[in-house]
Amino acid sequence: MKTNLGMTDRVIRMFLGISVAMVFIYHGSIWALLGLIPFITGIIGNCPLYNIMGINTVEADHS
Repeated sequence: MKTNLGMTDRVIRMFLGISVAMVFIYHGSIWALLGLIPFITGIIGNCPLYNIMGINTVEADHS
């Protein structure tokens, strides 16, 4: 699986995923599972929606 998320995008997704999950866990809602989506895409470095839209935030290799 090819990575299409840059490091900044990955960190933001993981932070937002944890934040969303914690807010909904605090309120005792099953919607906390929504926080898993951005967290998991941040961990694996690939977003299926970005693939469909042709977006790639990985910095180009300047070698």
